[in-house]
Amino acid sequence: MNIWECCERRLSFDRVLVMGILNVTPDSFSDGGKFLDPFAAVDRAEQMLEEGADIIDVGGESTRPGALEVPEGDELSRVVPVIEAIVARTGATVSIDTTKAAVARAAVDAGAVIINDVTALRADPLMTDVVADCSAGVVLMHMLGNPRTMQANPAYDDVVAEVRAALVDWAADALAAGIPEAAIVLDPGIGFGKTREHNLQILKGIPQLCEPGFPILIGSSRKSFIGTTLDLPADQRLEGTAATVAWAVAQGASIVRVHDVKEMVRVVRMTEAISKVSPAGVPEKSKG
Repeated sequence: MNIWECCERRLSFDRVLVMGILNVTPDSFSDGGKFLDPFAAVDRAEQMLEEGADIIDVGGESTRPGALEVPEGDELSRVVPVIEAIVARTGATVSIDTTKAAVARAAVDAGAVIINDVTALRADPLMTDVVADCSAGVVLMHMLGNPRTMQANPAYDDVVAEVRAALVDWAADALAAGIPEAAIVLDPGIGFGKTREHNLQILKGIPQLCEPGFPILIGSSRKSFIGTTLDLPADQRLEGTAATVAWAVAQGASIVRVHDVKEMVRVVRMTEAISKVSPAGVPEKSKG
C-alpha cells in the first residue's frame, strides 16, 4: 500500500513518514507538562513541522506504564483547542492519540485526520464507527491489558508471531466494520506490555510484521528499553533512539513516531538514501 487515506488527505509512503509527538499532558514519561499550555503546544507543533515532521500526533492522556485514565472532559479540553489552532495556523496533518470515541470525533471535527488508538479500537465500542464514519486514517496498536497493568508480567511464547497475529485479526475486524484497507496502519506497540527483550525482538522482527501488507509504525522514541540497554534516563536517549529509528527504516517501517524530530528526520533520510542504492550501482560522489 503506497497511499494512506486519511479523511480527504492522501499521504504517500514513497518515503518514510515522521510523526512528531505532542503530549498535552502533565504526566507523560518523557515530556510531561512541557506542552500542557496550548500556546506552548502550538509553538512546538510549528517547530516540529519546520524540522520536517509529516504528522503531528496530539495526545491528551498519558499511556505510560501505570498511568491512570483521564476523564473525557479533561482530555477534550486539552486536545481540541490545540488541534484547532495547529490546523488553522499551519494546515498540518494532525493525528489524535486517544482511546475514547467522543474525543476522536471531536478531534476530527477540529481538523485531525488520523486516529491513533493504542487499544486498536477495542477500548471503546463506538470507536470503530467513528473511524468508519469520519473516513479517518487509523493506527491499530498492540498492547497487553491497559497502561495500569501492561508491564506487570508480560509473557509470550513468540512475541513477533503473537503480535503479528493479533494485529492481523484486529485489522480484519476493522475491515469487516467498513474501514478501508488503505486507511489502516499497524503498530506493534513497543513498550506496551513488553519486556526489554520483547522490544528488541519486535525490532528484529519488523520484516515479518510487514508481511501481511499493512504499513508499520514504530514508536521507540526514548522508551525504557533503550534506557535499560544503555543505562540512561529518558532525556539522554537520543542516540539510542536514533539507532532504533535507523534500524526500523532499514527493515521496512513506513512511519516512525518520535520526540526529537529534527535529529530523527536526518536519521530517516540518511538511512533511506543508503537503503535505496542499488547493490550493483555506485552512488554519485558528493560535490561538497
